[in-house]
Amino acid sequence: MTERNLDVEDLRNAIRDIPDFPKKGIVYKDITTLLSDAKSYHRMVDLIAHRYIGQKIDQIVGIEARGFILGAALAYKLGTGITLVRKPGKLPYKTIQKTYQLEYGTDSLEIHSDAFKVGDRVIVADDLLATGGTVAAVIEMVEDCGAQIVECAFLAELEFLKGREKLQSHKVFSLLKF
Repeated sequence: MTERNLDVEDLRNAIRDIPDFPKKGIVYKDITTLLSDAKSYHRMVDLIAHRYIGQKIDQIVGIEARGFILGAALAYKLGTGITLVRKPGKLPYKTIQKTYQLEYGTDSLEIHSDAFKVGDRVIVADDLLATGGTVAAVIEMVEDCGAQIVECAFLAELEFLKGREKLQSHKVFSLLKF
């Protein structure tokens, strides 16, 4: 007997909703339940990586912290390296920093200044596309380093937050949409 592959709906169902987290009125999409299930995790990585098989991809960019989980798996699957985008003060070498707007305040991220060769083709990977502010900041840093964004890849997208609109000049893929 052969085992059936998990489909996208099975992956959607593997994500747990946590009401009122981190604050009242928000329904948090907890991907840890998908990640802890080996079949779901492998299928998610395979479905996203399949989009890029046969393309020239030089690096995957993983955004702190859950983007490291998706980014590292994609890099392994595609035979590329991974570049980490971190909170300020976490990277040991010279960095480029970008401060960006959040709903209430600002945040900052850093990337090593020598992360790419000019013209490197990269995929930006993260677990979730929400408002798009974080990814827009990452795109700007990656392009400031001379690399070219092939696509931004997400496990899930919260469509009602319209984050895709901030990324209009770039290709965006999300495996799941909520």
